[in-house]
Amino acid sequence: MSDKTPRITAKQIIQVLEKLGFTFKRQSGSHKIYRHADGRRVVVPMHSSVILHPKTLQSIQRDANLSTEQLKSLL
Repeated sequence: MSDKTPRITAKQIIQVLEKLGFTFKRQSGSHKIYRHADGRRVVVPMHSSVILHPKTLQSIQRDANLSTEQLKSLL
């Protein structure tokens, strides 16, 4: 597999985060905040079906401690 980040929407990354045990805590404007039991926090910008910018997705992956291979397997 390549290390290229997949092009996905906010809804898709939220489904992956929920599979990993993240739960929705609150929303600030168009940003949804998810928290894991171990203290990790991830902010996801919600803009209907718009594909997330690659840098934004990389930031979410870094905050969630999620590799590109893990992301692809959970999609």
